[in-house]
Amino acid sequence: MQTRASGEQPPRGGWRFLLRALGHRNYRLFFAGQSVSLVGTWLTRVATSWLVYRLTGSAMLLGVISFCGQIPTFLLGPFAGVLVDRWNRHRLLVVTQVLAMIQSLALAALALTGVIAVWHIAALMVFQGLINAFDMPGRQSFVVEMVEDRADLPNAIALNSSMFNAARLLGPSVAGALIALVGEGGCFLIDGISYLAVIGSLLAMRITPRPRVQRHQHVLTELKEGFQHTFHFPPMRALLGLVALVSLMGMPLTVLMPVMASQVLGGGANTLGFLMAAAGLGALGGAGFLASRRSVRGLGGVILVTTLLFGAGLLAFSLSRHLALSLVSLVLTGFGMMVTTAASNTVLQTIVEERMRGRLMSFYTMSVMGTAPFGSLLGGTLATHLGAPTTLAINGAMCLVGAVWFWRKLPELRERVRPIYVRLGIIPEVATGMDMAAERPGPREV
Repeated sequence: MQTRASGEQPPRGGWRFLLRALGHRNYRLFFAGQSVSLVGTWLTRVATSWLVYRLTGSAMLLGVISFCGQIPTFLLGPFAGVLVDRWNRHRLLVVTQVLAMIQSLALAALALTGVIAVWHIAALMVFQGLINAFDMPGRQSFVVEMVEDRADLPNAIALNSSMFNAARLLGPSVAGALIALVGEGGCFLIDGISYLAVIGSLLAMRITPRPRVQRHQHVLTELKEGFQHTFHFPPMRALLGLVALVSLMGMPLTVLMPVMASQVLGGGANTLGFLMAAAGLGALGGAGFLASRRSVRGLGGVILVTTLLFGAGLLAFSLSRHLALSLVSLVLTGFGMMVTTAASNTVLQTIVEERMRGRLMSFYTMSVMGTAPFGSLLGGTLATHLGAPTTLAINGAMCLVGAVWFWRKLPELRERVRPIYVRLGIIPEVATGMDMAAERPGPREV
């Protein structure tokens, strides 16, 4: 991977700075194809939640279905990371996208023929979870192969989040109308067709073969190596722990959104779409904020503030009984969660050794998606006994506690990461030989 000279920064200003990662052809293709596909993905997410709730009227089953879709990532994530480090990531993504298209088309066929039942949805969600266990760490690790210049990596990660959350904004916004117009099955069909865009973009790429060290160690040996590399280093351990907490406590927000839309706010599918779009709008703003940043430096403080913002937004949403206030609180919540997870990803991708990237990204995937099934199940169970608003209030309070814990750890984490940033030239003054004392008022790199 190429990199700019130590301390060199890209010229800042205008759209060219914000979109600099799109200067890389392969990433530009991926961005275009994935942008189309992700809109379809969000159509399916909203349609699936609405379909399950329409068929059962059960908050518990909303949690169970979400659990089915995410538990494979938790169970298989670490092993998938080892294989992602061994396999050709480009070919892996082509396979996972084709399989995901088949899954969506199967949902569409069952729904459009009127034979779909909850167990069909659960089984196909498990299948999608198996795909995601390999697709997510593979996609995260593949970014460094599409973006040759390491200096553009943080911008690429931010643009990935922008793409995801722009789809999150657009998808739910039209999902309510589409559900009413063509039904849940029509949404599933549109999603299946949308996968052709990302598959086509992957096939159009020109990938330079990445040198790989042939390994003959047992999978469990390499898994242990990746675990030690990740969890024996305090910054990685702390970031993954915080992301896991935010995902665990934040997932019930998505799971219980249909309940909040219908029972608390007295709306329907359109209200659900507006609520999810508000969260997507906040997340899109967060992605834009990250894309505008010049460097990875200082992201630790950003992560602290946005974790606090996420917890506070979740609390405000749980207490709201008015649509306008709910929309505002979800904008803040979406901003906080997106920046917390994407900024953590940026720091992790910056400090990891290349040979461990797939394994670290599998642990990151576990933190984001692997803990979510337990959050979904917990959220559904608590909502059944305590109600959706109380459940979300408890989760918001737990996120605030997590932010306080991270705040206490932050000074030590900055000291640990500093030598890595020096080696990479992210701290140009030190990297060019200037006295470290000139870095006053103190270490603020993370």
